[in-house]
Amino acid sequence: MIIKKLSLYNFKNHSEKKFEFSPQINCFVGNNGAGKTNILDALHYLSVGKSFLGNTDLNNIKRGEDFFTLDAEIQNEDSEDIIRITQPKEAKKVIKKNDKSYDRLADHIGYLPSVMISPYDSNLISDSGESRRKFLDSMISQTDSEYLFDLIQYQKTIQQRNALLKYFAKNRVWDKDSLEIYDEPIARFGTKIFNKRKVFVERLNPIVQNFYQIISGGKETVSVIYESHLLENTFAELLKESLEKDRMLTYTSRGIHKDDLLFEMDHVLIKKIGSQGQQKSFLISLKLAQMSLVKELTKKTPILLLDDIFDKLDDTRVSQLIELVNRESFGQIFITDTHRERTESVVKKINEESIIFEV
Repeated sequence: MIIKKLSLYNFKNHSEKKFEFSPQINCFVGNNGAGKTNILDALHYLSVGKSFLGNTDLNNIKRGEDFFTLDAEIQNEDSEDIIRITQPKEAKKVIKKNDKSYDRLADHIGYLPSVMISPYDSNLISDSGESRRKFLDSMISQTDSEYLFDLIQYQKTIQQRNALLKYFAKNRVWDKDSLEIYDEPIARFGTKIFNKRKVFVERLNPIVQNFYQIISGGKETVSVIYESHLLENTFAELLKESLEKDRMLTYTSRGIHKDDLLFEMDHVLIKKIGSQGQQKSFLISLKLAQMSLVKELTKKTPILLLDDIFDKLDDTRVSQLIELVNRESFGQIFITDTHRERTESVVKKINEESIIFEV
């Protein structure tokens, strides 16, 4: 999958920008605040239909404008596709492929897989389990078209159950039979999600460990461990055991919506003992493992988005990352940097065709 052309209209700080890309390496250089990361975010939109920065769609419309549009020409294996994403202020976002709208966003996910490596990745280590669940869901969604559908159905059902629990508490009533209506769909969708998460992490973990050894050269061992209530109980057991607790809390306290990923170094959480350099090496290993596994499962080479990482990594890690890029044939790469000379130096070490855009 190659992005040949990209046009931005009223997207964040860009009124209008057009690019024709190299099929290999594309670099955006310019001062801080010029909008380099916003261009990577537009590419991320093409992949998963939303911002990697967590912004709402409306917040990505340029101030004073009524819409944003992203147009891209993408080279598929045997054809060229046109992807258009439009977000008006007063209407729903529309994603079209060759002028045909998708019935649901889940149908687009996985068409153009991508992996983003950015300074914001440190949040995966420092933040709550929610950010790690979202990261895991994003990875699996790019490899399994039904996963996102199951996840949306599960979340809707949990919301409905929670709303009923709050209604009972507010009105001082209790109807166990009405609540149990939600047990079957929660268990059905939740168990499918749990099984897919478990298998995915089991496959991801050894790849992360391999990349970490290459990047860090360290003696320590890292691990990605899946943590879930369902590892020891069925969903039916969870809902039954937590019923009284849920009634008091007025929300569903156990289930796959509480899952987490544990990032460990020598069997201790990496955020507790890992140095800044070790944590950076781990995060890069995690993202490269994501790319490798997505490529293996989808038979598509994801685009690689590198946001400002050469400013955050020491020379040794930059060299190791470049070596991996050369070795692994990562496909089309997009890089942002504030220093043109540094970018040119880095790109020369990668044996690929490149274009540098001034932003």
